[in-house]
Amino acid sequence: QVQLAESGGGLVQAGGSLRLSCETSGRTFSAYAMGWFRQAPGKEREFVATIDSSGFSTMYADSVKGRFTISRDNAKKTVYLQMNSLRPEDTAIYYCAGGRSSVTTARPWLYDFWGQGTQVTVSS
Repeated sequence: QVQLAESGGGLVQAGGSLRLSCETSGRTFSAYAMGWFRQAPGKEREFVATIDSSGFSTMYADSVKGRFTISRDNAKKTVYLQMNSLRPEDTAIYYCAGGRSSVTTARPWLYDFWGQGTQVTVSS
């Protein structure tokens, strides 16, 4: 059984930073791409960032480019999202997702496994 568990969310002031973690179990972590998505109240889930299985290739949504950094530690089976210069519009539930293949993708239907989400709230 594949499981993804996010942690690291919380309340932060605008301009601050948070680091999200997502620990996985139940499959060969190093063989698959990973992604982060988010969903704000009243909005659809949107892509944030993705990283390929090796960790060398990444892709970001334009809204977070230059502020967020995705990384992974295959030995720890964990993917991270470092979020800097946070804005109130970054407020959302952040979800970790396990990809169907080794390559990066922003398409949510190409992720087979999802975590429960962690709340990030940015106050102005």
